[in-house]
Amino acid sequence: MMAAILLASAASLSAQSFSERMSEKSGRKVRFGFKIDPGASFLNPQESGVTRNSGRFYFSYGVLADWFIDNEERYAVASGVQVTHLGSVMQYEAGKGLNGFATTSAEYDLRLQYIEVPVMLKLRTTAEKGFDFYGQFGGIVGMPIRARANVISNMQRFEKQGVLRQIQPLTAGMLLGAGIEYPLSETLTGVVGINYQNNFVDITRNGKWNDGRVTANSFILRLGIYF
Repeated sequence: MMAAILLASAASLSAQSFSERMSEKSGRKVRFGFKIDPGASFLNPQESGVTRNSGRFYFSYGVLADWFIDNEERYAVASGVQVTHLGSVMQYEAGKGLNGFATTSAEYDLRLQYIEVPVMLKLRTTAEKGFDFYGQFGGIVGMPIRARANVISNMQRFEKQGVLRQIQPLTAGMLLGAGIEYPLSETLTGVVGINYQNNFVDITRNGKWNDGRVTANSFILRLGIYF
């Protein structure tokens, strides 16, 4: 009898604690998380004499932050900070590309690393079995922190050429995404989604590359967790 009373008391305390935690959670104004985003990136030259031979693997990792703007947590400003790796293999005709390789046609395996801050409006809707579907749209700004190129020119290969000073110091673009959120525990929420990022700022400095306008597109798989 005593064991049953103790068990009931423990269950009651546990339920009360869970209720209090859920009440605190529903009243929160911000939540944080981590994410990793694999995908594919493509640099898009828009002038004759420069072509893309292939894209490169896209990879991003960083911190997620949602600032809720309603009590039901259906609308939020989604942001965070991320480190992004992207690039492409580009073919430049003679007379285009960096000065040291412009006398003949050259291939550039361009690998870029950025630190970026997205700012998006996030809309969520609740479905059955605990799934939350979301859509988000907005913009992203960033700056390059590393840029290298493997260059093949005049039958020679030049590895890991530093080209950070030949890359535009700022980037910006549009970001669209959709996905699902699912509670993993009382405090953890998993995220799976798909994002499309369209950078509309020229990637390379035209005065250094003589290549006109080169932009970037990325198709991204979102894998994350909120706390």
